[in-house]
Amino acid sequence: MSGTGTTLAILGAGVMGETVLSGLLRAGWTPDQIIATDRRPERQVELRQKYGIRVLENADAAGSADTVILVVKPQDMRDLLSEISTKLRPGALVVSLAAGVDTESIESQLPEGTPVVRVMPNTPAQVDEGMAAISPGWHADQSHLDRTTAILSATGEVLTVPERYQDAVTAISGSGPAYLFFVVEAMIEAGVHLGLPRDTATELVVQTMLGSAKLLRETGEHPTVLRERVTSPGGTTAAAIRQLEDHKVRAAFITAMEAARDRSRELAEAARQEPPRRERGLP
Repeated sequence: MSGTGTTLAILGAGVMGETVLSGLLRAGWTPDQIIATDRRPERQVELRQKYGIRVLENADAAGSADTVILVVKPQDMRDLLSEISTKLRPGALVVSLAAGVDTESIESQLPEGTPVVRVMPNTPAQVDEGMAAISPGWHADQSHLDRTTAILSATGEVLTVPERYQDAVTAISGSGPAYLFFVVEAMIEAGVHLGLPRDTATELVVQTMLGSAKLLRETGEHPTVLRERVTSPGGTTAAAIRQLEDHKVRAAFITAMEAARDRSRELAEAARQEPPRRERGLP
């Protein structure tokens, strides 16, 4: 979906910021519709040359756009909001991709009534296979959610969730690619241990992961059903699964994701300047 008639500013064109930027251009946005910012002069030059977009200072970019996307580290959010709060256009939509920073904290530092949407993206957005969960702040309505969805759809799937779920979303899909890369890494090392050349083991594992994910998506069947189809009684897979169960791999994943959720909560608490008022409800 093209952003015809709108202007969008990406404040913080690092890895994820550039991912959104390049995805929008592939989706039909034109360079004159997009503004980016970055603190490093050499990066500013690179963005101009690579994409043909305008690169401005944060305050100027925020004042020139209908939608402002904040892609900064949680600890940098307060300073950024202080820098742009008086420069925003009336009615401009603010979209935050900062992990753990809730809409309450952002709204409290912006002009009253500013619509804010919180997003938890993930890194597969770099290959247009991202999973972004979005949540509205108190002043964001369906039109703001639709606009955010249209923007993020350029790099993958988008799901709207109540904000109270965002810490769990962070633990599952936000951090999820790292868990899968960890498993892939372990499987490759196992292949080498079993005598395979590393490049052969890598190709086997990566294609197996890709094919399994596609099978899961396209069949729509429960993963337990698909796993059982591979697991013949008394066979090789059954022997391997038994070892995974004996080593409590399932429990370890649950514990790991609980730790990620708890850390997300800690980040939110650190970013919050005052106790939360209320959360906009969703059905």
